[in-house]
Amino acid sequence: MPDDAKKRVLDTITQLGQTNVPQLESNIYCLSIIGQVEGHIQLPPQNKTTKYEHLIPQLVAAEQNSKIEGVLVLLNTVGGDVEAGLAIAEMVASLTKPVVTLVLGGGHSIGVPIAVSGDYSFIAETATMTIHPIRLTGLVIGVPQTFEYLDKMQDRVVHFIARHSKITEEQFKDLMLRTGELTRDIGTNVIGADAVKYGLIDEVGGLGKALKKLNELIEKARNEERIVQ
Repeated sequence: MPDDAKKRVLDTITQLGQTNVPQLESNIYCLSIIGQVEGHIQLPPQNKTTKYEHLIPQLVAAEQNSKIEGVLVLLNTVGGDVEAGLAIAEMVASLTKPVVTLVLGGGHSIGVPIAVSGDYSFIAETATMTIHPIRLTGLVIGVPQTFEYLDKMQDRVVHFIARHSKITEEQFKDLMLRTGELTRDIGTNVIGADAVKYGLIDEVGGLGKALKKLNELIEKARNEERIVQ
């Protein structure tokens, strides 16, 4: 076996634990948001993170690539940096190509706006979403000013979620500020079907359903383009 081929096999075993990876020319781009969304502050090396500065070029490339007709966003995140998460959500929402999001495991905190930013959203039956007010850790200088800043940022998050899902701002705030739902916390933990019941997510489903829906949206976009031409 040539040295280059050996190196590729060894790299694949190291990274993925297997010798071969299925190769498929696809018209769908898969974007995964796993672990904690890392923003302006670098997190410790033991944390599983998704760096938003890595995602933005990927989204730009997917938007510009004519071979990519749809985007599938897979989420299993505990949340993270609010501004970075909101920036990712705005980028996903502004794509001109069909986007389907799928919450697997968890789509907590700032993962919620990302989960609702696509054209259609799915959540696995056992997946959960934690809705809570924005928090701040560290030194606070000027409490009234900081509170006003956080309050305005929270409004931005609430407005975005209400615009991109079927839940109203009032109902979302009710879930966000509900006491007694989470141990030692304020907020609500919604599981699978509950997220659909509240109007946050469109449908309960897994990968198969998400891909089927995305292909339907791609076909619809193709038909609309033919009509325009």
